[in-house]
Amino acid sequence: MSIDLYSWGTPNGRKVSIMLEEVGLPYSVHSVDITKDEQFEPSFLKISPNNKIPAIVDSDGPGGKPISVFETGAILIYLAEKTGRLIPEDAASRYLCLQWLMWQMGGFGPMLGQAHHFRRFAPEKIDYAVNRYTNEAKRLYGVLDKRLGEAPYLAGEAYSIADIATYPWAARWEWQGIDWSDYPNAKRWYDELGAREAVSKGMAVP
Repeated sequence: MSIDLYSWGTPNGRKVSIMLEEVGLPYSVHSVDITKDEQFEPSFLKISPNNKIPAIVDSDGPGGKPISVFETGAILIYLAEKTGRLIPEDAASRYLCLQWLMWQMGGFGPMLGQAHHFRRFAPEKIDYAVNRYTNEAKRLYGVLDKRLGEAPYLAGEAYSIADIATYPWAARWEWQGIDWSDYPNAKRWYDELGAREAVSKGMAVP
């Protein structure tokens, strides 16, 4: 049995491939080329109704029945619970982990994505938008740096799905106008995660 991963080479897509590498589950990759609007194809919409990558199909889901999961936060929680790895067991630590996962999902990803768009891809540069999202990116890196000055990882002493969710977005720091010298705690964390074999393999998918 293996998991089918529908993905593309974006920060969100790489969260799930890193997770699959970390937990050692066998998986098959199906490229969904978002530059060709393949995410709007009816077959993919049956798996991911919000027409976003990534999504997974696990033929050995709860009760031994197939399940499809979309939204990266949900996928990471699903895989963590399936394998019993990378999410704390005790309630207090678990909720700390989930808070930082939601921080990434609600802020660090979406706001940095806007910075990418307006700094690199917008057909015309709009100073207001560039400044707004660059400044928000810097604010969020400040939050990240402060947290990582308090603990080695986002959820505390142990590496978790919160770190996995955040790393691929930080890996595009150059797109966001970030100078690592301003965030030494985050840079220490970034370098450590980047040296993990599973992270390196996951970042190369698809």
